[in-house]
Amino acid sequence: MVRTADSPEFSLLQWAFRNSCVVALDAEWKPANGGEPSFPMVTLLQVACRLASASADSPIFLVDLLSVPLRAIWELLRELFVSPSVLKLGFKFKQDFAYLSSTFSSQGCHPGFDRVEPFIDVTSIYYNLKSQKMGKRIPKETKSLATICREMLNICLSKELQCSDWSHRPLTEGQISYAAADAYYLLEIFAIFERHKTYTLTEFSFSNPSTGLKEILMDSSACQHALTIKFNAFDITKSSLKVYCADNNVRDSNSQTSCKNMKPQDENILVIANKFGERILLTESDRKPRASRRKVGRRSCLNTNIEEQLEINYDWQGPPPWDPAFGGDDCPKFLCDVMVEGLARHLRCVGIDAAVPTSKKTDPRQLLNQAYKEKRVLLTRDAKLLKHQYLISNQVYRVKNLLKNDQLLEVIETFHLKIEEEQLMSRCTKCNGSFIQKPLTLEEAIEASKGFQVIPNCLFNREIEFWQCTDCRQLYWEVKNTVPLISSLLMFVYDSSSFFVGSRPFIMAFRVT
Repeated sequence: MVRTADSPEFSLLQWAFRNSCVVALDAEWKPANGGEPSFPMVTLLQVACRLASASADSPIFLVDLLSVPLRAIWELLRELFVSPSVLKLGFKFKQDFAYLSSTFSSQGCHPGFDRVEPFIDVTSIYYNLKSQKMGKRIPKETKSLATICREMLNICLSKELQCSDWSHRPLTEGQISYAAADAYYLLEIFAIFERHKTYTLTEFSFSNPSTGLKEILMDSSACQHALTIKFNAFDITKSSLKVYCADNNVRDSNSQTSCKNMKPQDENILVIANKFGERILLTESDRKPRASRRKVGRRSCLNTNIEEQLEINYDWQGPPPWDPAFGGDDCPKFLCDVMVEGLARHLRCVGIDAAVPTSKKTDPRQLLNQAYKEKRVLLTRDAKLLKHQYLISNQVYRVKNLLKNDQLLEVIETFHLKIEEEQLMSRCTKCNGSFIQKPLTLEEAIEASKGFQVIPNCLFNREIEFWQCTDCRQLYWEVKNTVPLISSLLMFVYDSSSFFVGSRPFIMAFRVT
């Protein structure tokens, strides 16, 4: 964490900028609460550096822009952004860059920043690898970073803290880990892209079937290229994720802040930068906050009434549509919109029927109609849904909490749900379906998983029960001695005094491949 300009961490940041060939960037700010259009103030800048030294780890710096004097780092960042020796990575970074420029400009560092080059967006990397076609346009409905990480790196990147208050100090451990991971995984995604493109270039370079070992050895340039490819494949081995802290051997704390002496790029990175690199250029219109398309006068005159109406409807009115007194089946059922889609998985873990819309961009009327027909309560964080005239009073509940565990407890408490032990893990967390009545043997599970899932070898010699969803065919496995795990889950959800406990994330008894 870089908090002051005279700290060892700041000196290490300067050294890393001069010795990096690839830098991943991200920024965080306090979520806006509406009002007049303005750019939010960036409070945290995340920088993950891939050093030119092949054997070094990737240091990650969290620069606290509320503590570090902006003038002390302004020139350092300006030179980094335009340095041809450093490839910059980001995810939809133009918005972050505009906010960052506005933040520096408002603090006396006029005019802020104007461009970043060479730059590659990981969204372009994802669709380039997915389509295998150069120059194919990116679809309008692009994937989220969490989805890209899940598909390319096979990791789950939680975005629960994205909308937390990044202006509050000190940052929590969860915020620090989240911020570091956001920047670090950009480097990991690029490593996969680099490896793929490197091998592609190698295939192009030596595609002549008549070229043998003798020709390669006689051609010095070919030999040099082959060695470069070999060492590059070795270099992209994953390093462990960590926030890089300065030690007692900080290099030259009195060194110059200039990035002009940055080391030249690796040959393969230079080729990738020249072929796929882009430029982020801020125009005059990019530097001005965009006002709402609606007329300001009309919005201001309606603001008070809408806010009063929303405030009235925030609390659950009841009764729920499954209430037996009103013809219900006494089986709680929810519909989670895209804003609380993660909550649906948590509800399924404790056996609650929680559906999600089939499309990411569902019309509010369609959501409400689905909830009405299926006798569900729509869970959302979108306050606009509560102002629709065709809304039924007990059809929608606005979830107040941000974190998924807290949201789960909020729903259980609000709707007075009773969670029994036999309900735990009784639903497929992927599709909300039910499980087969009898567990599968290992042989049956292997047969059922062919062409669909891969069962890890480490499970073959263990006493494991396999279960399969009857709807999506997803395989799960369960350790036979799960009593302590189930007890932990019950303690989290509902303790013996009927108080709701939410200080720890619950433990999963099932493992999903």
